[in-house]
Amino acid sequence: MGDGIKIGLALGSGAARGWAHIGVLRALDEIGVRPDILCGTSIGAAVGAAYLTDQLDALQDWAQSMGWLGMLGIIDLTFRRGGLVTAEKAVERFLNERTDVRIEELPRPFAAVATDLSTGQEVWLRDGPLLPAVLASAAMPGLFPAVPLDGRWLVDGALVNPVPVSLCRALGADVVIAVNLNSERTMLSRRPEAKAPPPPSSTVTDALPPAFSQLTGQIAGWLGRKPNRRTRFLAEQLDHSHRQTPNALEVMAGSIDIMQDRITRSRLAGEPPDVLIAPRLGHVGIMEFDRAAEAVAIGHAATLLQRPLIELALSRA
Repeated sequence: MGDGIKIGLALGSGAARGWAHIGVLRALDEIGVRPDILCGTSIGAAVGAAYLTDQLDALQDWAQSMGWLGMLGIIDLTFRRGGLVTAEKAVERFLNERTDVRIEELPRPFAAVATDLSTGQEVWLRDGPLLPAVLASAAMPGLFPAVPLDGRWLVDGALVNPVPVSLCRALGADVVIAVNLNSERTMLSRRPEAKAPPPPSSTVTDALPPAFSQLTGQIAGWLGRKPNRRTRFLAEQLDHSHRQTPNALEVMAGSIDIMQDRITRSRLAGEPPDVLIAPRLGHVGIMEFDRAAEAVAIGHAATLLQRPLIELALSRA
C-alpha cells in the first residue's frame, strides 16, 4: 500500500496519553501502512524514537507493567532545575539505553518539535543526538526541566506545534496521517465522587490504594523510618481519591492540557492532515502513565476505525 507515495506520520503531544501512539503504530502495521517520515512532539517524539530504534516492544511491555511504584521509580524531584520532576530515567528507558543514537542515523527521516524558551520560536530537531532532542521536545513547562541544546534552552514543542503536520510536509510527505491525543480534554468533574479526607492523624499512604500503601509501609519498615519526603510528596500528587480540590500537579497539568487543546485546534485548522486519528482519551489524565494498556488499546481501535479514510487518502495521492 502506498507504493511511490511518501507517508508522513505526525505523533502529537499528550504526556501519559501518548501510550496510545503505540496502539496507532501497531494498527498501521496491521493494515500495511508503513510511515516513510515520522515526526513527533513531546511524548510523540519519545514513542516515535522508540519505534525507529526497534524498541517499541520493550517500551510497551515496560509501560504496561509500570503501575504506581513504577511511576515513582522514574520520577525524581528536581525543584532546583526549573521543574518539579525530571524525565531522564523514563526517556532513557524508552530508548532502551541506546543514548548514543543520532537522528540522521535512524532508518527513516525523523524530527522532533521543541520551543526556544527565550524567543518562543518553533525549533525542528532533525539531526544530532536523539536523546537530547526527545528530552527537549517533552520538557513540559513547570513539570520537566528545560534542556540546553545548541546554545538555546528548549522546552516542550506542544507550546507551538502539538501535532506536527507541517513538519511532516516540510520533510516531503505526500500524505500525512496525524494523531491528536487531546481531542477530548480531561475534566476534573468526571472523576469519581471524592471521598472524605483522612483524619489529621493519618499518613499520606492511608489514602492510597491498599497494595501501594502496604508496600510503601513495608519498605519504610525495612528502612526503619517513615516514608521519605519524596515518596510522600509524589504519593500526594499522584493520588486524588481523597481530595475534591485539585493539587499543584493537577493545576499545572490541566492548564497545559487546555493550552494544548487550543493550540492544536488552531494549527490543525490551518494545516489539516489528510487523515486525523483522534483517540478518545479525555478520561485519561496526562500524568496517569500507569494506564498504558488502556491507552494502547484505545489508540489501536481508533486507528482501525480510520482504515477506510487512510486507504482513500493513499489512493488519491
